[in-house]
Amino acid sequence: MIPTIFVFLYLGVVLYIGIFAFRRGGKGDAEDYFVAGRSLGQFVFLLSLFGTNMTAFAILGASGHAFANGIVTFGLMASSSALLNPLSILLLGTRIWALGKEYGFLTPVQMFRDRWECGHIGTAIFVLQAGLLVPYIIIGVMGGGTVLATVSGGLVPYWFGAALVALVVMSYVFFGGMRGTAWVNTLQTVLFLSFGAIAVAVIGSKMGGFPANIAAMRADEHLAPLLTRERISPLFFLSYMFVPLSTMALPHMSIFCLTARKMAQFRRTVILYPLCILAIWLPCVYLGVIANKATEIPEIQAKRDARAALISGGASLSEEERARLRAQAGGDDVMILMLDQYAPVWLAGLLGAGIMAAVMASDSQILALSTMFTEDVFTYYGGKERFGEAVQIYTGRVFIVGVTIVAYIVALHAPPRIFDLAVQYALSGFAAMLPLLVAALFWRGSTKWGALAVTLWTTGAVTAIAVLQYVVPSPTGPPAPLWTVAGVDVISRTAGGTAVFGFLPVVPMTLISALLMWTVSLATPKPSAATIHRYFRPRGIAQ
Repeated sequence: MIPTIFVFLYLGVVLYIGIFAFRRGGKGDAEDYFVAGRSLGQFVFLLSLFGTNMTAFAILGASGHAFANGIVTFGLMASSSALLNPLSILLLGTRIWALGKEYGFLTPVQMFRDRWECGHIGTAIFVLQAGLLVPYIIIGVMGGGTVLATVSGGLVPYWFGAALVALVVMSYVFFGGMRGTAWVNTLQTVLFLSFGAIAVAVIGSKMGGFPANIAAMRADEHLAPLLTRERISPLFFLSYMFVPLSTMALPHMSIFCLTARKMAQFRRTVILYPLCILAIWLPCVYLGVIANKATEIPEIQAKRDARAALISGGASLSEEERARLRAQAGGDDVMILMLDQYAPVWLAGLLGAGIMAAVMASDSQILALSTMFTEDVFTYYGGKERFGEAVQIYTGRVFIVGVTIVAYIVALHAPPRIFDLAVQYALSGFAAMLPLLVAALFWRGSTKWGALAVTLWTTGAVTAIAVLQYVVPSPTGPPAPLWTVAGVDVISRTAGGTAVFGFLPVVPMTLISALLMWTVSLATPKPSAATIHRYFRPRGIAQ
């Protein structure tokens, strides 16, 4: 229980920071609660912005995906993210910050409503953004349950660990708002950035060092493919270039951009962001890959056996047996199992706290949902005018409780693989919404009807994928074609999700969104000349 105690102590520290230590000093109004009074300094802004984008998806999801697919995981997400995330922050984040500072926006929907002179269409955008954020929050709750269950050797059950993490996150977001969340994210980012180097040094050396580990895997015919791109098709690999396009379409990232004190803070953030990605993704992918070599750990050997049974059993397996084997083969917990095996007890506890730090970064998504609900629904439809600002903040807090409870309930029945859950739903949906954000910021001719078309298309596409994957079981081997035209597989069901013409669904979703925004906007009335002038008049660079 010693590593578990370390994690419990860490939860107590972040609870204190979020609720008490950094709740003081603000004005107590809505702007202070939801965007920290737009006053975050450089250090906190960089680390909290990065930390809010690196949740359980980056720590547990990356290592689990690498365990099953190999080093190709780094190329799929880290390489493209290191390029596209900073570029998105530079081109889109700075303009969101400037417009928010000038016009007082607290959410992206407020900007969309003002930019396109729309009302209920903005509400439709809010509903879609909220729906796509829920999987992200579920991932955080799942990660918390996974960490505590694994660190404690099963003494803390998954359901209790998930509930505890959800309660802690809900509490400091409830009381501390953006200021408390930002400071907690800063601590968390420092911890999980330090975790990577230490974990590689400890676990890697215990397993024989990098050259020996790679040589041993190359010599094993079953593990050698994990050191290549063999398990991922070229079209699937290229598809992942579209996933990081979701970065600035994520509402919690846009809202975090509004917290910066001045424009200059974005410059250092853009420079250091790729280095932060390298520091966290490289160790996680490496440890996930070499976990396949740790057969002296019974749980990892059982995962390999389950994976082999899935491949060899094929169509002869029942759906129940396939689901059981797939859950057993999941690798989201392999890094924690390796810590328990190879690290001293006290160090395993500290590193377990580092993993928990990344898992709990879902706090920003919960706060973003609360901000959006209070500003885009409660305030927009007259709640603030009738009941006052104090009730507005109270409503946001009640919404935080409701969202957390829903996320916890869903997490108890969610698919076991964190990486796939994030890519298939949350990140794909937000990537498809990027044309909406780009058009609002840079295209004079864009209209609210183009925005509505993108919103309806993204909603329909994500829903269709979810229904398809629920109705049609995933194959254990090669992709299973569902719709073929002239010998070309249009839609296929794959082991990890769905393919459209061999691509991840995010590719056609994003391209069709861009086409809809363009064609519908060309055919529909534009906003007033005064509104267009306000957004596209020459501006000086604020410092």
